[in-house]
Amino acid sequence: MQDDDEKIMNERKKVLLTAIGKIVYKKRIEINKGINTFSFEYDIGNGLLTKLEKGESDSKISTIWKLANAFGYNCSDFIKIIEKNLSEDFDFYK
Repeated sequence: MQDDDEKIMNERKKVLLTAIGKIVYKKRIEINKGINTFSFEYDIGNGLLTKLEKGESDSKISTIWKLANAFGYNCSDFIKIIEKNLSEDFDFYK
């Protein structure tokens, strides 16, 4: 049972991280910043940014906050954009 629950949690986490990654990539391209320039200007490690955009890394709230500000959003509005890119019934526990 625990293995099944863990598998479901991992699948849902991957869905969330992929959604975040797609948004970060899209927004970075929209502001016409290369990955090196963006990571330098907004104090986000190049390797971390690459992994985030690929949906391969979980990030701290401070990184999400920096990303939101880099794209001209406050953090709560950026989270709303992420939510809009997930299925309406997305939930880690259901």
